[in-house]
Amino acid sequence: MNQQPIIAYKGFNADLTCRDFQFQIGETYTHEGKVEACASGFHACENPMDVFNYYNPTSRFAIVECSGEISKESNSDSKIACGSIHIKAEIGLPTLISKAVDLILSKIKWDTAKESNTGFQSAATNTGYYSAATNTGYQSAATNTGFQSAATNTGFQSAATNTGSYSAATNTGDYSAATNTGDRSAATNTGFQSAATNTGYQSAATNTGFQSAATNTGDYSAATNTGDYSAATNTGFQSAATNTGFQSAATNTGSYSAATNTGDYSAATNTGYQSAATNTGDYSAATNTGFQSAATNTGDRSAATNTGYQSAATNTGDYSAATNTGFQSAATNTGFQSAATNTGSYSAATNTGDYSAATNTGDRSAATNTGFQSAATNTGYQSAATNTGDRSAATNTGYQSAATNTGDYSAATNTGFQSAAEVTGSHSVAAAFGYESKSKAGESGAIVCVYRNDDNELIHIRASKVGDNGIEAGKWYTLDESGEFVEAE
Repeated sequence: MNQQPIIAYKGFNADLTCRDFQFQIGETYTHEGKVEACASGFHACENPMDVFNYYNPTSRFAIVECSGEISKESNSDSKIACGSIHIKAEIGLPTLISKAVDLILSKIKWDTAKESNTGFQSAATNTGYYSAATNTGYQSAATNTGFQSAATNTGFQSAATNTGSYSAATNTGDYSAATNTGDRSAATNTGFQSAATNTGYQSAATNTGFQSAATNTGDYSAATNTGDYSAATNTGFQSAATNTGFQSAATNTGSYSAATNTGDYSAATNTGYQSAATNTGDYSAATNTGFQSAATNTGDRSAATNTGYQSAATNTGDYSAATNTGFQSAATNTGFQSAATNTGSYSAATNTGDYSAATNTGDRSAATNTGFQSAATNTGYQSAATNTGDRSAATNTGYQSAATNTGDYSAATNTGFQSAAEVTGSHSVAAAFGYESKSKAGESGAIVCVYRNDDNELIHIRASKVGDNGIEAGKWYTLDESGEFVEAE
């Protein structure tokens, strides 16, 4: 049926797509054909919290206007389908939660089942549905257990508590707490030395005060804190914990989840799978132990650590380290005085910073370093260690492997079987010690070669500068069974 336009809320993927349809902010789209909820047409939710049924809190969100033919499904949530949709404006997670609280408050029967108290050392209690408990006094409490309900307190040393469904508990006072255990609900606190706690699903706990905490354990949920000396914690799946305050932490242990912290002296920790922990603050750490996961840190004097497989740990900050122990994984660091370490199989450790090292011990793997006064080390088989920085070293001990270095005053060393060591910088040394190995050096460089018998016993070892013993720059050499240098392919 056609009716007046409806304001609703829609979730999107990171690229602003929904079910492979590309949307743009500010644009209007029209569906050709039948409109049926959950089947055809453009879909959105009238209740902002219902969006979490379809998109997790790390997604993108927008306020939309639905018009034309409208279809609603009975015995469902507030999702609707429409023939025409206008993407009015993109909103963040805090705004989405605020809109949900506004919707809850709009459904309260303020003129009937209302409890109100403005005195200090006081309490307002309401147990009815479509109801509200309100208290503005200090050393006070507002409590509501009914559904489609709200408990609100603005006094300090105060608490607002709600256990009903479709509900909200809001507190703006100091030394305070807002607690909600109901479904499709929100607990919001803006006071300092405060806490907002929510355990319901399709729920959110938000705190903006300093020395504060926002905690959520529900599904399809989010815990957000922007205050100083603070923490945001979420254990639900398809969930997010976000903190922007300094000396702060964001922690998430749920699946399909993310923990994000942008504050200084901070940490973001995630142990869920298909998950990410991200930190951009100084003196900080991002840690993820879930598989198909990533830990990212861009702050100074920082670390990003990931132990999950099919995973990555990335750090771009100074005085920093990125560490990954999962297989099919990568550890990447671009900061100076830094290190990238990976011990997983099918893996890579990459460092481009100065005074740095990239280390990989995994199989079929690579360690790469381009910073000067640096080292790239790999001990896995079918592997490579590559270094292009000055006064640097590339070392590989795996078989069917290669160690390559292009910096001056540097060395490439390989002890793997059927392996190669190569240097192109001046005054550098390429040394290959494995069975059927070979070495190559550039101008003013030197090589070290060995000959091993079929039992891999060391028979001969020789070293030579380029220009001596017939050794030419840019050519591969090995030793024959008599210990003489011969060209190798």
